[in-house]
Amino acid sequence: MAYWLMKTEPEEFSYADLERKSPEMWDGVRNAAAARHMRAMRPGDLFLFYHTGSERAIVGVGRVVSEPYPDPTAEEGNWVAVDVEPAYRLPSPVTLAAIKADPRFSDWALVRQSRLSVMPVSPDQWQWIHEMARMG
Repeated sequence: MAYWLMKTEPEEFSYADLERKSPEMWDGVRNAAAARHMRAMRPGDLFLFYHTGSERAIVGVGRVVSEPYPDPTAEEGNWVAVDVEPAYRLPSPVTLAAIKADPRFSDWALVRQSRLSVMPVSPDQWQWIHEMARMG
């Protein structure tokens, strides 16, 4: 099993939307690096659900429930989608500001490549995020 972080604008698709519409297709990724990460996803992988925009916080955990498949919303290119479902909400959101303030995350793509919408999460980072969510 691998861990990921996936970003979305909560006005377009929030964690509450995922809870209501599960399972749901995660589509529309049009960045080569993010798409490469999506191609590596497998059923059972878990991901941190990150609200972008004004929130900028990890709010929950989701589960990948399908193999990657061609994104039906793509008019051209080799883009992929995966189906996802909610796993659980975090007890307290973990803000980007809190992550940036913690030196353990200094090398994480979330801090270094802020525009990347899908990225891997190491087991240590996964644990640290969960620790921070319980402290909130």
